[in-house]
Amino acid sequence: MSDYETVIYEQGSDHVATITLNRPQALNACSVKMLDEMKGLWARGQHDPDVHVIGLRAAPGRAFCTGVDQVEHRPPPPNIWSQPDPGESLGPKTNECWKPVVTAVHGMCAGGAFYMINESDIVICSDDATFFDPHVTYGMTAAMEPIGMTYRQHLGDVLRMTLLGNDERISARTAERIGIVSEVTSLEDLWPRAHDLAGKIAAKPTAAIQGTVRAIWESLDMPRSVALKTALKYCQLGNPLGTAQVDRPAVMAAAKKYEIR
Repeated sequence: MSDYETVIYEQGSDHVATITLNRPQALNACSVKMLDEMKGLWARGQHDPDVHVIGLRAAPGRAFCTGVDQVEHRPPPPNIWSQPDPGESLGPKTNECWKPVVTAVHGMCAGGAFYMINESDIVICSDDATFFDPHVTYGMTAAMEPIGMTYRQHLGDVLRMTLLGNDERISARTAERIGIVSEVTSLEDLWPRAHDLAGKIAAKPTAAIQGTVRAIWESLDMPRSVALKTALKYCQLGNPLGTAQVDRPAVMAAAKKYEIR
């Protein structure tokens, strides 16, 4: 099951690995140990050929994650100019994990939790979920998380959430409307639905899925014309000489009824 202190790691026969944030007594806030373990898990998932998709969730309770654990003592860095961003451990793409990440959010999702949300490929939430960024309320400049948010949401929505801090929380339905999540479920249905989505992706050729994820995310760092010219290289690497990784007629013949969202 899991050899970790702050998370639970499980791997199913359907090629879906599940990471569960497991500090419910601290609202699943990120301790130094959790940052360490998450960084290692992204590498583990990326390099394990039996893992095609990673599901991310949190232990039951009031929160998905409330960011960095403010109770834990953290000594100041000896040299501020060489201080790394501790939140980098939480982002799959920052850690070059190109396996798709499907994230299921319940309860409070705040502050540093957005390192994970911002770099997930699919995010859904339960109807009790709320989203907010408390940094400015506590006298701290908000930068890393909201800048990451601007790649998922409209600038005005990011600024509103960031500048209002603790004075406003975004509901599940508003989160769906402004693009934080793509679907809202009941709390009971949250994880089964997330796992169902992950399983459908995991059943597809993993090289094609990883190539697609990497191509799209890395394009965000390029001007549009450069991204489009570079895109062909991903196709050539992932589909040598245009060869499909599946028997297309067989896939089409066995196609099940699709969902309409």
